[in-house]
Amino acid sequence: MPVAEHVLRHAAERPERPAVCGQDGELSYAELAANIQGAARHLRGQGVGPGALVAIGLAGPAALLTAVLAADLAGATPLVGDPAWGRGRWARVTGAVTPDLLVAEPLPCAPGPAVTPDSAPADRAWACFSSGSTGRPRAVVRRRASWTDSFAHLGDLAGIGPGDVVLVPGPLTSSLYAFAAVHALAVGATAVVPGRRPGTALAARAASATVVHLVPHVLGDVLRRPRRSGALRTAVVGGAALAPGARAAAAEAGVNVVAYYGATELSFVAVDADGGGLRPFPGVEIEVRAEPGAALGEVWVRSPWLADGYLGDVPGPLRRDAGRWASVGDVARPYREGEVLRLRGRGGGAIQTGGATVVAEDVEEVLRTVPGVGDVVVVGSPHPSLGSVVTAILEAEGASPPSRALLEAMARGGLDAVQRPRRWYAVPSLPRTQSGKPARALVAARLAGGDPDIRRLV
Repeated sequence: MPVAEHVLRHAAERPERPAVCGQDGELSYAELAANIQGAARHLRGQGVGPGALVAIGLAGPAALLTAVLAADLAGATPLVGDPAWGRGRWARVTGAVTPDLLVAEPLPCAPGPAVTPDSAPADRAWACFSSGSTGRPRAVVRRRASWTDSFAHLGDLAGIGPGDVVLVPGPLTSSLYAFAAVHALAVGATAVVPGRRPGTALAARAASATVVHLVPHVLGDVLRRPRRSGALRTAVVGGAALAPGARAAAAEAGVNVVAYYGATELSFVAVDADGGGLRPFPGVEIEVRAEPGAALGEVWVRSPWLADGYLGDVPGPLRRDAGRWASVGDVARPYREGEVLRLRGRGGGAIQTGGATVVAEDVEEVLRTVPGVGDVVVVGSPHPSLGSVVTAILEAEGASPPSRALLEAMARGGLDAVQRPRRWYAVPSLPRTQSGKPARALVAARLAGGDPDIRRLV
């Protein structure tokens, strides 16, 4: 069933219920349903129907969600991109596939009879961009069933229902935040979607929400919400590993954390709803394929939630085998069914130094515990004899970063000698991907290019 049909049903049952609250306006379910129908009629009038690809680059969350759901109702595949892109940029990022229509302005409402969808579970019903930490976007497309059939599982795990107010504090160009907003509308909840990261206003917005979807580094900002409000009960956290102590801090604030691991190409893979560790998401099988005796192996997944692939058949990290298993190159400790998945990050984040392999995420996990470190990216810097040396780039919590002496002391206490950074830098703020994860490759490129904002700690 198209997500738009869920919205139309909610509008019939509870027309006055707030549906979308965004910077470009607020819509009840009745208003959203009317806008979706009118926009779908407009799309049909433009020749857009089943099999068409509709590129959507709108800054306003309400207008964007209306366009997405109108394309869904019309039977087309919506593809959400950056509102700042022009036609040339769209052509480059979509590769050999040319969208049938580019929506750069809010869709008008055309009069006429109700649009009735003609849909099937195997229809291509959603496409979005994935850059991971590389900054190079690829358009990932998925079938309707792989998109919508997981909704009920997430609703059960996080307890999200029609009475909730769901805060989605990030850009809908990110698959993490787009899924959160569409899921909220599918279950009949209210989606509060600022459309961009609200910064200092985040705590105030969280005060009226019952559920929030976010990435780990934003969780602390949410927990600093006004104490007088006890509405927020659940934080759904994805995109990266939780910082040490984050779950305990959330529990102290009365907020349950549902953390998950996944990828745009794989959707949900594993979930930790109680602090007991990551276990397979419903319907998911996991294998960690490691060489005999190896400490790490590659994570492979088989599930109903896998994406079809990349539009235009552009190259990317997604790989498949003959058994319908898929991988994007993430690595983990050896795993057996029934155990906790001990993820160690993306294989491309491994650093070869002096004949040893260092996983960047292992080092970052320790350095995030240093007082005064807000976030950190670890990369390999070229070295004439070692190949690379471990290099840490810090984002400080306050006005200045911790001293190098403190950093090195903490590294000696928590890391093996080969893992300890040999070079230390500080930056006012780390560049991030659309989903809010530190953009590791961009940080490495800026460092190599001598960016003056990256200051060496001595």
